[in-house]
Order: sequence, then structure tokens, then C-alpha cells
Amino acid sequence: MVQQAVIDQIHARVGEQRERIIQFLKDLCAIPSCDSQIRAVGERAEAEMRALGFDEVWFDKMGNVVGKIGDGPVKLLYDSHIDTVGIGDLDAWSWDPFQGKVENGIFFARGACDEKGSTPGMIYGLALARELGLLDGVTGYYFGNMEEWCDGIAPHALVEAEGLRPDLVVIGEPTRMQVYRGHKGRVEMEVVAKGKSAHAASNFLGDNAIYKMLPLIEAISKLEPELGDDPFLGHGRITVTDMKVKTPSINAVPDEATIFIDRRVTFGEEPQQELERIQRLIGDRADIQAKIMFYEDPSYTGFVFPVDKIFPAWALPEEHALVQAGVRAGSLLWGSPLPTGKWDFSTNGIYWMGKAGIPSIGFGPGDEVHAHTVIDQVSLDDVVRATEWYALLPGLLK
Repeated sequence: MVQQAVIDQIHARVGEQRERIIQFLKDLCAIPSCDSQIRAVGERAEAEMRALGFDEVWFDKMGNVVGKIGDGPVKLLYDSHIDTVGIGDLDAWSWDPFQGKVENGIFFARGACDEKGSTPGMIYGLALARELGLLDGVTGYYFGNMEEWCDGIAPHALVEAEGLRPDLVVIGEPTRMQVYRGHKGRVEMEVVAKGKSAHAASNFLGDNAIYKMLPLIEAISKLEPELGDDPFLGHGRITVTDMKVKTPSINAVPDEATIFIDRRVTFGEEPQQELERIQRLIGDRADIQAKIMFYEDPSYTGFVFPVDKIFPAWALPEEHALVQAGVRAGSLLWGSPLPTGKWDFSTNGIYWMGKAGIPSIGFGPGDEVHAHTVIDQVSLDDVVRATEWYALLPGLLK
């Protein structure tokens, strides 16, 4: 039973550390970490963990940073991805996306919401948990990883290639300071149409691969009403997200066109069945082929961990002890139980819970609607308050 005196100590210690926590976040966002290039930002997190007395800090084979604190039998891992998407058109930003700005208590910068905003609270929270005896019986891990290009690959490699399998996971993606317990999954597919090249002046001699794709794209755009539905996760989605063309020049008929499909799946929707759905639209044409995509790009360290781009839907039951511990932390800290919910986007939970079956929840400052936008933002008060929650949670797991 956590005593009120401990709650008071959490509030006091986090208040004392407020400016350090905020500066740490600003430092993290000031370091570009696009395209999974996380070494520099990982080193900044490493320095903070060492300064706070973590027992061990290291980089894994893939290049993710891992910190360990405590020595209890229960392994609790805090997961935050410290890579970001790119900044896109710099002219679309009204401020430097890395230096950011603070306005009315909101910090605007690339990665502030997605997802560097949770990192300071997780690291400071684990250190405070040990200081206050809340890590008794628990070994805490901070896992700062790369996620943007292939959800779940970093935790999958941590478990399979490094041999570190936690018992419980908290994902720091933005949850509006609520406890999230699941989200839809995803299958990524590609469709390739083959044609025949010819000079554009004699286009009748060619077979335009782009034109072959147009009926398929139109058919895909009308699929959503027939997709699956779930009371908690919601309705399935499908989107053609990109198209690439091979052509000898812009004055030639293209002989190959490829489209990429993002299929958001809910419970009961299987990857192979979704591929077959697309194949039915194609019919028996030999010149158009569809497949589930495969990821085997090396990380910045050269490490390769091949995976199908299949990302399962998942949800932890509302009554699960980890969900209820997260809800109760809100009651003890701020006077009312935290609401529960789900993400609309995808997280590393597709591996932790979706593939590995490890109980997982989400908690973090920020709102996912600001992710990947030029108004990427997070409330500084929430960044600091989240630290209290991350500190208290381990003490509620006993």
C-alpha cells in the first residue's frame, strides 16, 4: 500500500526537478533523429541515465539505447521511440523545428509529441521510483528505440537478438495523459503492374502500367464499407499511400507501376485474407501481382532483422492488473482515476502485446493528432506530471 507520504514526496521531488526535466526534453528535440539515425539522441539519453544513477546503460546491436535500474524479479520496461519523421518542407514551419518554441506552456518542436515527450518522464520517473523504494521487487528498463519505419521491429530484436524479455511494458506514445490499452493492427502490401515501354509520341505501341492501376485504385477506394469492425478498436481502414513508376524518361510510356497499401486491421481480420481481397480485385491477370511487404533494411549500425510487414491488432482487457494500476496511479496522484482508451495510430504494442503477448499499456503526454505535423507539440506541465505517474506505477504492481 503506497502511503500518502510517498505521494507527497513524488510531488515534491518532481517539482524540484521540473526545469531539469524540461531542459532534457528540449535537448532531445534539438538533436535531429530522422530516418532512424538515433545514435546522437541516444547518447544524450544515455548521459542523463548515467547522471541519475542507472545501474547499466548500453546500446543494443540495432543501435537502440537501453538503461537498467533496480534488481527485482519483475521486469518492467518503459518504451519510447526517439526517432522522428522528417521535417518535410522547412518553409511550412513557423519556427525552427529542432530548437522549437514555448508558447502558453506548450513546447512546439519535431518529436515533442511523437515521441520524445515521454522520455524525460520515464527516465526521471524510474530514478525517482528507486529513490523512494517503489522499485522494490522490480527491475526497471528504459528502452529508447527506432520505430517510425517499421513498428515493433526494435522490441522484437530486443527480445529475440538480445534476450531481454520484459514481463510488463508501458509505451510512451501520446495518450493525452490517459491509459491506453490497444489499437488496430496493420498490413502493408504492394501491387506491381507490368506494362510495355514506348516513346510517348508513339504511345499506341506501348502498354501503360499506370493506366492498368487506375481501376484497381478506384476499387480499393470503395472497399471500406465491407471491412471488419470491433466495438473497442473500431472499423478497418484501407488507403493507397504511395505510387512509384519506372519509365525510361518522362517522354516514354511507363513499363512498371507500383502502389503501396496501408490496411488497418481490427480483430478477426487476417493478413492473408486481406491480401486475397486485393488479389480478387486484380483477378487472374498475370501482369499485376500483389504481395505483403517485407522489411530488411539495415539499421544505422548495419544490423538487419528481417520481418514481414504484418502488425497485429491488440488490446489488453480493461480489468487487467496493469491497466488498473495505471488508472489507480491517477487517483493517488491527482485525485481521480484516469480514463482508458486506445490509439488510432500504431505503436510498438503490435509486437509487445500483439506478437509476444506481453501485457502492455500506453501512457504519455501529448495528443496523437499533432504527430507528424508542423505543429508537433506537447504541454510542458504534462511532461512534468507524467514523471510522477512513471515514478509511482512500479509501486502499484506488487
